[in-house]
Amino acid sequence: MAKVLVVDDEPNIVLSLEFLMEQAGFEVMTAEDGEQAMACVNDSRPDLLLLDISLPGMSGFDVLERLRGDAATAHLAIIMLTAHGRDVEREKGMALGADDYITKPFSTQSLVEKVKALLAGKQP
Repeated sequence: MAKVLVVDDEPNIVLSLEFLMEQAGFEVMTAEDGEQAMACVNDSRPDLLLLDISLPGMSGFDVLERLRGDAATAHLAIIMLTAHGRDVEREKGMALGADDYITKPFSTQSLVEKVKALLAGKQP
């Protein structure tokens, strides 16, 4: 079973994403900030991250950059999931190595499809 890490500081979003991903058949872990996300990646080795940009402390961009800069985590599938829909943020996220960039509000069905497609392509 693929493991998905949901990283967001909004409890309601975390709960809805956790439910959505569990219903889609994934094992789900959560983190509410960048530091927790990094610790969870190191401890649990998720297959995919749903990563918000606006986090307390370390931003989602910082988390993305650190994960891509480490050979052990450079392969992780990462979808930026954010309220920041401006082109400059999207370009920054993609330039830093995000696999996809989805703005809130989003279609839950579309998100599940993107997660499944990314994991299918990333799995050996």
